[in-house]
Amino acid sequence: MTKEILTQEEIVRKKRIKTIMSIVRFALIAIFLLAFMFPVYWLAIGAFKVEGEFYNYPPVFWPNHFSFENFERAFTMFNGTKGLLDSFIVATANTAIVIGLGVLLAFSMGRFKTGGDDLSFFVISLLFAPPVVAAIPLFIIFRVLNMLDTYRVLYLSYVLINMPFGVWIMKGFFEDIPAGIERAALLDGYSRWQAFRKYVLPLAVPGIAVTALFVFIFSWNEFLFSLIFTRSSVETLTITLSGMIGGHQIHWGELSALSLIAITPGIILTLFFQKYLVRGLTFGAVKG
Repeated sequence: MTKEILTQEEIVRKKRIKTIMSIVRFALIAIFLLAFMFPVYWLAIGAFKVEGEFYNYPPVFWPNHFSFENFERAFTMFNGTKGLLDSFIVATANTAIVIGLGVLLAFSMGRFKTGGDDLSFFVISLLFAPPVVAAIPLFIIFRVLNMLDTYRVLYLSYVLINMPFGVWIMKGFFEDIPAGIERAALLDGYSRWQAFRKYVLPLAVPGIAVTALFVFIFSWNEFLFSLIFTRSSVETLTITLSGMIGGHQIHWGELSALSLIAITPGIILTLFFQKYLVRGLTFGAVKG
């Protein structure tokens, strides 16, 4: 009887401890979410504030009147339309180039060991140094080639930065795809290219989607090369946003409005590729 009572007491105590731990865990998650999401919330409400509300004390945590004037001025006074269009063109083109060429190179390195360990080490070694190291040499080269302030200069510079990353990521995915799939396709009469296109490539879609997402976000958010290599003909969104911060005045409303628009594509793409993102990041983690 005593043992049964003690056992029941232990069960109640364990349930109580489990409940307390769950409450603590959810409380910590809520705190971290609040800490990470508050800047986004502040940015969102700032986009709809009138100018005077940015300097109120205590701060205004909810606008008295929602105004869309900040969005209008961001596109008229600061040419936000061109910034969005140029960023979209550069990011989309760079992603297409990196994925189009990187898939072939990654498959060749992962399946046929092209270049051996030396090429693999060379590719990953390009990621060791920060991109700013290549800024001055690239500027001199592009100036000699008369390519400054063009879309091509951003295409090439972004590809040079993103290609090693994309190849290295996709190489791991192709290595995890069983080679027996291709051999079976070859025995069925398919050519090497047909086997790759019909059987291997669909299995690598999660890895390609993850790589494309990261490459697009990097190109969309890149600032340094855009600042150095472009002037006026090409003006990406990051340059447009920096132009709202002047020496005597910061246009908080327009900056918040255009920044809110700037983070939207990344959020939409992440939600759209969410299933591929989870599969891609965990692909090959467990092997039979």
